[in-house]
Amino acid sequence: MSDCCPSDNPVTKPRHDYLLWLSGTTVVIGYLLFWLLADRVDMPLWLATMSEGIFELVNKMWLGLAAAVIFVGLLERIPRELVMSALGQGGTTKGIVRATLAGVALDLCSHGILMVGVKLYERGASIGQLMAFLIASPWNSLSLTIIMISLIGWQWTLLFIVLSMVIGMVTGILFDRLVAKGKLPPNPHKIETATLSSQPLWPGIVAVIKTAKWTPGALGRLLLDGLRDSRMVFRWLLFGIVLAVLIRALVPLDLYQNYFGPTVAGLLLTLVAATIIEVCSEGSTPIAADLLTRAAAPGNGFTFLMAGVATDYTEIMVLKDVTKSWKIALFLPLITLPQVLLIGWILNMASTG
Repeated sequence: MSDCCPSDNPVTKPRHDYLLWLSGTTVVIGYLLFWLLADRVDMPLWLATMSEGIFELVNKMWLGLAAAVIFVGLLERIPRELVMSALGQGGTTKGIVRATLAGVALDLCSHGILMVGVKLYERGASIGQLMAFLIASPWNSLSLTIIMISLIGWQWTLLFIVLSMVIGMVTGILFDRLVAKGKLPPNPHKIETATLSSQPLWPGIVAVIKTAKWTPGALGRLLLDGLRDSRMVFRWLLFGIVLAVLIRALVPLDLYQNYFGPTVAGLLLTLVAATIIEVCSEGSTPIAADLLTRAAAPGNGFTFLMAGVATDYTEIMVLKDVTKSWKIALFLPLITLPQVLLIGWILNMASTG
């Protein structure tokens, strides 16, 4: 039995998810320590740093994650044919473009968007659509776009958004081509074109709204379904928070902010930092902006934003769980990182030239 799917055999006893419970307990204890005791008790520096980091990350992420739970619960109730009619046919350029635009439009953090992406894959999205949706979306939300404009200006912000969408679409097209050639496994939930064409989008949306129940009980079941279906993401998210604050306690943050100039070495060090530091999109945004403004390295800032998604172990492990394929999960950084590094290098050279 997988960690994300219940067994069909009612006699089978479910396994305890130790990673979920241990990570969740650590996060709860750390949050309460800072909330209740930070100003009253002298804690060791490492414990104070960890508890402060947990408090900060949870406060930044909870709203986006709550919105993601609601979206996941809603997607559970929308016919999969209707969902895929909105995204378009998998394996096509039009479908990739639609998935990219959908990712940019949703105002969710990187882990929130992952929960929604997993549900889209289960609804029939191709692996290319899933990758385009995930890559183009994490920090392109409306709220973070406004923050980015205030930090680095609208020109750089617009350029970063366009470039991230290009990487998302290119990556999605490459993934779908690898599936078509038999190099990667297809989505077993795929819906054929004939089925999609018989599902008009807007009449279907109107029908769903009219038949929806808005009672407190129905809304409660929606939230419970969203939480249940998001469990696989939460287990890796909580583990990521614990690992991130451990790194914060051991490695000074100013090292990443002050010594990463617009050089090849600085770009590679930024890649390493983005891989090690597990933060949500809200947390990565100010660091990326600092790399642009203080280190005068726009390519490093872009790389920090994008490489964090491409190398995020939460995302890689969730992809492995939902697709049942290590190959698909590991192809995410393999295909995405060369594009990110190339664009980052070009941005740095243009800024220094």
